[in-house]
Amino acid sequence: MASTDTTPVQTQRPTADNTPAKDSPVSTEDLGAGLDALDSVTIQHAPITRTLREKVLPPVIAIALVLGLWQLAFTLHLTDTYKLPSPAMVWHSLTDLWYAGTLFSIIWTSLWRGISGFLAAVAIGTPIGLLVARTRPVRAAIGPILSGLQSLPSVAWVPAAVIWLGINDSAMYAVILLGAVPSIANGLVSGIDQVPPLFLRAGRTMGATGLTGARHVLLPAALPGYLAGLKQGWAFSWRSLMAAELIASSPDLGLGLGRYLENRREDIDMPGVLLGIILILTVGIAIDLLVFSPIERTVLRSRGLLTTNR
Repeated sequence: MASTDTTPVQTQRPTADNTPAKDSPVSTEDLGAGLDALDSVTIQHAPITRTLREKVLPPVIAIALVLGLWQLAFTLHLTDTYKLPSPAMVWHSLTDLWYAGTLFSIIWTSLWRGISGFLAAVAIGTPIGLLVARTRPVRAAIGPILSGLQSLPSVAWVPAAVIWLGINDSAMYAVILLGAVPSIANGLVSGIDQVPPLFLRAGRTMGATGLTGARHVLLPAALPGYLAGLKQGWAFSWRSLMAAELIASSPDLGLGLGRYLENRREDIDMPGVLLGIILILTVGIAIDLLVFSPIERTVLRSRGLLTTNR
């Protein structure tokens, strides 16, 4: 049986006057403990006051500044009131929806379509990304097509989707998929391209090949790039849906945020138009803060790239 070598290692430690001190023995166990300490990640949770000061206060100040400039422009009558209403007028439109009981139904109609369409895009875009990243003929064949589709404005698909599928939910989901799948697939391809080849060779050595290797080696290693693709895919999903709701109108579709925005435009209701824009923006920011940002922090911490609470 092989024995563990615990021979002390002689090191010199300087004294306060920078003169070498007597050699002190350091065992290999001490060295191992030191290396383990270097490998460990210490997560320091910031005090609540610091979090409020660094994370909450800046956006609050920014919002207050925007509202102040907005109110100042309205007070100075820089343009006609029907073109630039006051913040109070937009707030009044919000309270009208609240008391009518339609505010959350409008938001939920669009949010449900966006989330379900995004999940479908993930289910389709992930295997496509894996196939493109790991198969050279496939990458040569459809890689440029994916890049081209990613740069194509989502609104361009709306007329075609309406003709193909009619003015219904199927057309909405088709536009979402056509807008989001290329972004998700390209994000995964980019993440896989940045995986060190050593990881893949180590995985093959341990028998992780095919789908097993993709699940346990390739996807975890490519997770940061894949996550960036998912964030961009959600942005494309949301923008594609708003474009589809703005153009396609049918009682069967219900009233979503995009259709609400277009209805207010047709009625020349500028407070309602601005309210629709603000609600669309708010939903997008909320999804990023509540879903993607926590996942991103978790991924960074697991890789030792984030040691403090942010």
